[in-house]
Amino acid sequence: MTESTSTQNAFNKSHSVIPALLTDKVAIVTGASRGLGAQIAQKMAAAGAIVCVNYLNSKEAAEAVVTDIIATGGQAFTYQADVTEFEQVQAMAAEVITRYGRIDILVNNALPSYQFNPSAAYTSIETVKWSHFSQQMNGIVKGAVNMVKAVLPQMKAQQVGKIINISTNLVYNPVVTYYDYTTAKSALIGLTRNLASELGQYGIRVNLLAGGLLKTTDASSLTTEEVFDYIATTTPLRQATSVADFASSVLLMASDLSMAITGQSIAVDGGLTMP
Repeated sequence: MTESTSTQNAFNKSHSVIPALLTDKVAIVTGASRGLGAQIAQKMAAAGAIVCVNYLNSKEAAEAVVTDIIATGGQAFTYQADVTEFEQVQAMAAEVITRYGRIDILVNNALPSYQFNPSAAYTSIETVKWSHFSQQMNGIVKGAVNMVKAVLPQMKAQQVGKIINISTNLVYNPVVTYYDYTTAKSALIGLTRNLASELGQYGIRVNLLAGGLLKTTDASSLTTEEVFDYIATTTPLRQATSVADFASSVLLMASDLSMAITGQSIAVDGGLTMP
């Protein structure tokens, strides 16, 4: 074994160990039954958080996430709620408070059904319909607003909280013009900054993390290795960002290590975009 190989193996081993950054914190992760949301929930639990795994339709998948978390010594439970329905998410927040007495972290990750099809009607201003925009704005922006309103009374009472909104680097570099999706995700930047400005006085930090084509989620499952290799060559780090890498960034923003950061929109894409 060469010295460089030994060093890389040591790095990989240490990199896989998740520090206890969220011990006894209570978190809600929306859209956490699969993909990025599931990875975020699992990483948070591994870091010591108690996690509410929110889902809409994928009950079995959500239960599998919780089973995995518990099997590795973590704490989590599932809760079905449509983030576009305020009464439902208000009930979810109330359940979390009843169980654990607090809400420390909210991750707005839920996404309405979407196909990343570069040939779809919503990729051209000539063929996109307002109904396309409405569906995405409703699921992404209304969902985030509902969730913030649901957890806000508890976070204000605690005088501390972390809210993390999940977006896309397409808002900085629309390499494919998904008008409806990118417009809704762009609105989260304005929402994040307004929330940070208003809620900072209560000790509530609000930030946004924007990912690119992550390796690998349901959305990128049909992406070929050649495409991922090409993306890697265009980033300063010369690598595609994995789901685990992105989830680790969420972990950082949820932890006390980022207490001086609020109102920020940060790309997590290996430097592919630099907003």
